[in-house]
Amino acid sequence: MDGRSLDYTKMEVQEGDEEVVGFSYLPIERIKPKEQRCCWVTYTSPEVHEILKTGFDQSPMYQGRIKGSGPRYCPSIEDKINRFAERERHQLFVEPEGWSTVEIYVNGFSTSLPEEVQYNALKLVPGFKNCKFFRPGYAIEYDYFPPTQLKFTLETKLIRNLFFAGQINGTTGYEEAACQGLMAGINASRLAGEQDPVVLQRSDAYIGVLIDDLINKGTDEPYRMFTSRAEYRTLLRQDNADIRLTGLGHNIGLASDERLGLMNEKIRKVAEVKKILTAFSVEKEMAGKLLEDNNSSLLNERIRAIKLLLRPGIGLKEMMGAIPELAEAIGTGVDPLVLEQVEIQVKYDIYIEKEQELVKKMSALEGLNIPETFNYDKLTAISTEARQKLNKIKPRTLGQASRISGVNPSDVQILMVFMGR
Repeated sequence: MDGRSLDYTKMEVQEGDEEVVGFSYLPIERIKPKEQRCCWVTYTSPEVHEILKTGFDQSPMYQGRIKGSGPRYCPSIEDKINRFAERERHQLFVEPEGWSTVEIYVNGFSTSLPEEVQYNALKLVPGFKNCKFFRPGYAIEYDYFPPTQLKFTLETKLIRNLFFAGQINGTTGYEEAACQGLMAGINASRLAGEQDPVVLQRSDAYIGVLIDDLINKGTDEPYRMFTSRAEYRTLLRQDNADIRLTGLGHNIGLASDERLGLMNEKIRKVAEVKKILTAFSVEKEMAGKLLEDNNSSLLNERIRAIKLLLRPGIGLKEMMGAIPELAEAIGTGVDPLVLEQVEIQVKYDIYIEKEQELVKKMSALEGLNIPETFNYDKLTAISTEARQKLNKIKPRTLGQASRISGVNPSDVQILMVFMGR
């Protein structure tokens, strides 16, 4: 849209972040942006929906000219009106395209309806009465190669040295493409150098979940990586990505000695602070105001600081602010990321421990390798569907076999018995 044609007074302002935080764990200062462009939110209405419906019979999706499945996570406005018929309005995010352009992207209004229908409908949206188009919405469709044809390294099973990454594997999204490109690049390089491949497990990283899903289950719609697809979400946290993966990155030459040193120092400091919290006794009168301010019951006797931190609403920074003796014991100048990591590890300890136990149980299956020459046709006791899936995907381990759609636990038990023979 031409941003100059919109009336922003009719929309809700959506401000940007107060602090810009880097993705890197290298020491960088958090910056407060001097100037930002905000976004806005506006809404469709039943009147808008009625106008959009007049063009449904001309939509490529509805006419069948496009047969591919669309993405579930960002359906077109036509899909939203059909699938959520009970909703009287849908959010539209009005997003500036940059500092040096007047172009505005209307997020939430993806569509392949005729231009005239799009225009007439948008004119009824608050703030869009005098709107002007630069380019209307349009539909796209792309093809892909079924990712079940790949190894875990993203090398194709049929053609040695050929690696696939990104949209060709049926995924969509910048991050999905980037992480596959990274892993395919690492493994292509290591193959050329006759080194062992690098394969991330489902308990190591979301990259491991994504690749495992694609290879074991394939996809019949554009695949996006969501936290709900991972069974080890408590372990795969944003705050511990450096602890999980820096060592591996350093081993394969992608993380510097400096980065590894910083990560090891962080781990050391986290352990040190946790040790202090375990040893430090909080007297009844020390925490009175802190507990009152957080509507938490007062202490009847002294307790360890680490136990106090387990209470809902009580944070480590607040404890240090309220109890000078504790702040003195921990020391000044401790990296805020260290304090954050301590608090997370203490508060979620029982959940983290349970998930680690689950990982260990599943790792036992992951450690049982299936020979590449294994003949699944002799497994007459398993279902035909399971036999076909196993023949098609040729899993490397029993763990992988257990995650293939159509292979149930009893099939895995039978497979385990035959492997034992």
